[in-house]
Amino acid sequence: METPPELEDVAGDEDKITITNREYEGESVIAVDFGQTGEKPSVDVVGETAIVTVGGNQFEFDVPSDASDVTVNDGILTIRG
Repeated sequence: METPPELEDVAGDEDKITITNREYEGESVIAVDFGQTGEKPSVDVVGETAIVTVGGNQFEFDVPSDASDVTVNDGILTIRG
């Protein structure tokens, strides 16, 4: 599964944000760690668009077509497919 370009752009703008891609047997995982900002991210999925809010910042990205789950847990956005 490819990382959505919008997530790569956000990570490129912020040194604190890291993206990790992992491939497991039968599953792909994209993990976005927003770092020690003190703000907890949240995600809402509307149709094929994910809306992430961190503090006063908000951005959107198209959920990959092969994604089965988009969640936030302990400050980490996870996309599974």
